Amino acid sequence: MARNIKVEELLQTPIEKQQIELVERKGIGHPDSISDGLAEAVSRALCREYINKCGVVLHHNTDETQIVAGRSCPRFGGGEVLQPIYILLVGRATKEFGGIELATESVALQAARRYLKNILVNMDLDRDVIMDCKLGTGSSDLRDVFKRDRVPIANDTSFGVGHAPFSELENLVYNTERQLLTDLKSRIPGIGEDMKVMGLRDGEDITLTICSGMIGKYIDDLNSYLSITEEMKDYVGELATCYTERDVKVFINAGDNLDACSIFLTVTGTSAEMGDDGSVGRGNRCNGLITPNRPMSMEATSGKNPINHIGKIYNLLATQISRDIVEKVSDVQEVYVRLLSQIGTPIDKPLVASAQIIPKEDTSFEKVKAETEVIIDDWFSNVTKITEMVIKGELNTF
Repeated sequence: MARNIKVEELLQTPIEKQQIELVERKGIGHPDSISDGLAEAVSRALCREYINKCGVVLHHNTDETQIVAGRSCPRFGGGEVLQPIYILLVGRATKEFGGIELATESVALQAARRYLKNILVNMDLDRDVIMDCKLGTGSSDLRDVFKRDRVPIANDTSFGVGHAPFSELENLVYNTERQLLTDLKSRIPGIGEDMKVMGLRDGEDITLTICSGMIGKYIDDLNSYLSITEEMKDYVGELATCYTERDVKVFINAGDNLDACSIFLTVTGTSAEMGDDGSVGRGNRCNGLITPNRPMSMEATSGKNPINHIGKIYNLLATQISRDIVEKVSDVQEVYVRLLSQIGTPIDKPLVASAQIIPKEDTSFEKVKAETEVIIDDWFSNVTKITEMVIKGELNTF
């Protein structure tokens, strides 16, 4: 069956010329991002375990991780978690293969604790968290699709989407959270990992509203807290000049009520300690952003198996194809890729692979179309490369 690749010219105002653009990123310590990260860490650990013990990745999905918030009493110079955060690792996993019994729950718990330790450096895993694991065995029909063909069979009739390139605002929002939690946090440990960056571009004016949980034990008093938020504001203002020449206004913790001394202060660096629950798939898409001005899939990418789960593979694949197109086809201004599978069909044979392109001015669209078709076809000819990249940790899912 030939691949149904469709490339068309898109008659649409490019994103940079639209009046209003909204972009959001939930940081790695946001409860929803923690859920995504845990789900993906468990999936990758299971993949490695299956390969080591059985020589092949077996059926699993761990994309239903849930976080139930705890209760805490943060304060300047310290604070404590009064009721632990409850984390439930839930999903499906193959527990026996060819007579080999597999310790799936133990692998999952170890991977989850290692992940939390790496991203929430101020959390006491022995005291502040209750970790539970409930992995079922899954449908025998679904397990069977892993064995039927050289190229895996699509688990569902579903779609994935991607776009490229990032706009100025998208680059700014994404890198603001990343730089605050890598560069600036290395100098100011009071900055917590629970962060949300909301960007608005209104014409030529950009507003960044940043909600950032601060860690009380590193902050002496309210004046110190305000000093840190001012330093963050100055840092982001300077960072913005690397991504845009537009005017940028920055607001840090705009919800603080200083008169009532109601501020975003935490013990561990995440609001999951004090009332904010988390679920897989409620945060960033696989490109790391939430972009209401662009097409998006509602599928959760994190935790789904990387062998045949279209909700994972086609979203990651559409994103990689989009980036490849703008990198290799010089006359593309914007591209939007949509990939649709059909259950029971090999994943390298999409029901349709659609690319909608806004070309640069004075461009031969036929040339653009031909080059784009080649890129899409090449990716589908090597579709299992996405699986390999996921297992190696080379692709982010949130």
